[in-house]
Amino acid sequence: MITHGEPLQDAAHGHGAANQRPLASRLARLGATIVDVIIALAIGLPIGFATGYLQRAMEQTASLGEMIVHGAGGMILFLMLHGYFLATRGQTIGKIAAGVRIVDYNSGQLLSFGKLIGLRYVPVWLVSAIPFAGGCLGLVDILFIFGNERRCVHDLIAGTKVVEA
Repeated sequence: MITHGEPLQDAAHGHGAANQRPLASRLARLGATIVDVIIALAIGLPIGFATGYLQRAMEQTASLGEMIVHGAGGMILFLMLHGYFLATRGQTIGKIAAGVRIVDYNSGQLLSFGKLIGLRYVPVWLVSAIPFAGGCLGLVDILFIFGNERRCVHDLIAGTKVVEA
């Protein structure tokens, strides 16, 4: 298990080389996101259908309270699925499948779980809840990956980068 503040080990050489690991490719990051979204949809859609929330949301008749509860439930589901891996490896299930991990931008070390969730995920969750503006800002966040450093806005906020595992 990797602990926070401990350099990630280079499997081939047995020494800390995390800060020198290559950045994850854009394709690997896309693949990781696709895996994570498929998992979330496989669990979330049946729940949305069973509770009737999905229909009310599509008809725009869901109450604000119901939307807040549904959003909080989605965050809890995310943490249940990925929390352990994020805390111990800097990876979601999709990132494990794609062979990439999230590390501190400067040190190459794992971030504390609180910093990782509080800075990298919570701001995106909150902004995405804003009708229309959330979608626009989410698109801008994603498009930042086309910069030289391959960092999205959420990486800039949290001081992270995604590297090959």
